[in-house]
Amino acid sequence: MSTFHETAVAAAIAGKLPFGYPVIPAPSTDPGAAGDAVAVTFTGTPGARIALQIADPSQLEDGSPTASLVDRLHPVFESAAAILGPGSLADGEVVPAPEVFTQPGTQVFDLVDADGSVVARAAVRIDGGAAVTASTGSQRLSRIAGVEMELVVEIGRTRMPVRDVLTLEPGRVVELDRAAGSPADIKLNGRLIGHGTVVVADGDFAIRVERILDGAESV
Repeated sequence: MSTFHETAVAAAIAGKLPFGYPVIPAPSTDPGAAGDAVAVTFTGTPGARIALQIADPSQLEDGSPTASLVDRLHPVFESAAAILGPGSLADGEVVPAPEVFTQPGTQVFDLVDADGSVVARAAVRIDGGAAVTASTGSQRLSRIAGVEMELVVEIGRTRMPVRDVLTLEPGRVVELDRAAGSPADIKLNGRLIGHGTVVVADGDFAIRVERILDGAESV
């Protein structure tokens, strides 16, 4: 099944988590998990199993610091379930994290702050359901239209030994792995979705989109 549902659910979670700062979801490179997580089951078409781990619950700014974490995260799960359409959301429960994060078919997302620190993790497993059509996809995307996601333009990369990094100084030229005039990569939440040309618009750098990769709509 397309990753549309998983990504949309993760974006809804990121937009609803009551931190005092924005967080964005990024596919995790470490799907493992330790400790406990709060998990819920959504029964619908499609159904889902969704779980959350919060690195530091004291950072949640929901006005209910003495309430159970299950209750504090319930509005977040409700927001995520709304992406999936009509159905029934079961009560949350505390479960061993590996039980839900390592299940086959589960997609794990790191929820990161502006400094790149992982402040929470989400596990999303979609169960069954018909494929997403263009119309239903558009309707469900409208529910998270206000969620901010990180769009990055990358013009090149390089690898340097630590000793060379420590000798960097103003005026030093660092060569990248891409020739002048090559298209820049456009990445959404760390995933490559297209290519473009760097331009200047109203005095600011901008990107003119030249190509969107096949399957980018499944990001």
